[in-house]
Amino acid sequence: MQAVVLERHGDPDVLRLSDVPDPQAPDGWIVVELRAASVNWHDCLLRRGQYPQFPLPRIPGSDGAGVRRDTGEPVMILPSLWWGDDERAPGPGWEILGDRTDGTYAELVAVPEACVRPKPAGWSFEDAAALPLAGLTAHRALFARGGLRSGETVLILGAGGGVAGIAIGLARLAGARVLVTTSSPEKLDQARAHGAEDGVLYTDEGWPAGVRELAGTGGIDLVIDPIGSTWPQALEALSPGGRLVTFGATGGSTVQIDVRRFYFGQQTILGTTMGSPRDFDALLRRLETDPTWRPAVGQVLALGDVVDAHKMMQDRTHHGKIVLSVR
Repeated sequence: MQAVVLERHGDPDVLRLSDVPDPQAPDGWIVVELRAASVNWHDCLLRRGQYPQFPLPRIPGSDGAGVRRDTGEPVMILPSLWWGDDERAPGPGWEILGDRTDGTYAELVAVPEACVRPKPAGWSFEDAAALPLAGLTAHRALFARGGLRSGETVLILGAGGGVAGIAIGLARLAGARVLVTTSSPEKLDQARAHGAEDGVLYTDEGWPAGVRELAGTGGIDLVIDPIGSTWPQALEALSPGGRLVTFGATGGSTVQIDVRRFYFGQQTILGTTMGSPRDFDALLRRLETDPTWRPAVGQVLALGDVVDAHKMMQDRTHHGKIVLSVR
C-alpha cells in the first residue's frame, strides 16, 4: 500500500509518500480501507519531535474514515486507544492513533475493532474523517468537563482551528450562546457562519473587555481554551463562578495568573485531553439531534499533498479541518 511515512523529525518536507507493507490485523483488530484522513495539530507536534517518546519510523494520522475490509461497512475511526474504564482520566496504556500505532495517512490502517463506528448516514467520507479527534476533544471539553448547559454563554478561543470550529457547532446544538476570539475579520465572519453569535479579535489589546461587553449582564459561563498562554485573559473574561476548560498549549506551556483574583472569583480551571469511547458515543448521539450538521471542512487535498497540508496547518492559513483524500 501507499502511506505517508515519518522517518525523522523536522519541517513538513520530512513527510514522504512511500510504498510499505499492508498492515496485519491481530485478533480483535480489523483493517479499514481508508477513503479520507484529516490533519490535526497533534500530527504537527509529532512530526516536529515534541513527543520524543514515540518511536520512528511511523505512519502519522489519527482521524480516518473508510470501509471495513472484512464486511464492506463504511466506518469512521475512534483515535482514542485503550482509554480504560475510568471516565475521569485515561489509564496508563492510553494512546492516540498515529503515536505508537501506525495511523491513517495511508490506504489501509489496522485498528482495534472497538475503535470503529458506523459512518453517519448522509455524511461523506471527508465529513466523517474530519470529526473524530476534534469532535471528541470538543465534546468532552464542553460537556463532560465543562458542564455546558442550554442557555449558558460559552467563549471559544482561537475559532479558526479545527477543534474550536466543531465546538461552535456542538455548543449551538446544545442551546448555548457562542462567542469567539479569532485573528482576523475574515475568520470572525466564518465563525459567525458556523454558528457563533459574535466575537472579538485577539490581536486587539484588551480583548477580554470587548468580550465582556458582548456577553452583557449574563457574562461568560464557560471558556474553552486550546491555547494555554491565554489563561490570564480567559480568566479576566470569565464571570465569577465560571469555568475554564483547557486542552492545548499552542501558545506555550507556561503561564502566570493572578491567584488572588482567581480564587476570589470562585472560578474553576479544568484540564482535558481527547476523550473516552463513551464520550465519543455521546457525541454521536448529540449529532442525531440535527442530521444536517457537519464539521467545517476547509480544504480537501490528495494524500500525496500532505506536505502542503502540514504547511497550511503550521502557518495557520486555513479555516476548518484539512482533509486528505485517499482514493
